[in-house]
Amino acid sequence: MATTRTAQTAWEGDLVNGEGQVTFTSSGIGDQPVSWPARAEAPNGVTSPEELIAAAHSACFSMALSHALTQAGTPPRRLESQADVTFQPGTGITGVHLTVNGDVPGLDLDGFVKAAEEAKAGCPVSQALAGTTITLTAGLL
Repeated sequence: MATTRTAQTAWEGDLVNGEGQVTFTSSGIGDQPVSWPARAEAPNGVTSPEELIAAAHSACFSMALSHALTQAGTPPRRLESQADVTFQPGTGITGVHLTVNGDVPGLDLDGFVKAAEEAKAGCPVSQALAGTTITLTAGLL
């Protein structure tokens, strides 16, 4: 069964001086401010599209890796995933780097790295971001 999730943004002003509010409509987790300075300079407590992509990617990747490990008979105790999305003003998103460390009983580092690489390729958010370079560092806790 397909699902649809919704977020919306209300923006006021021009790109550089304006600001907006992102509303997480589906989950109801609230509103977050968004602005160009948060995107191109320092966040200062304000989010950006790239941070939202990083959140989506780290969550999706963690889910994909957890599922793959469990299907292979080595369910993880814990996965700690991070996505770093790099944005270059005037160019756009130039890359995503995923970092994951896992506590996976019965799996050695080589097996974990292989599973992480496969999850990176299979994660729906990775697939949606296929137009950019996605790299990975994986280790065991």
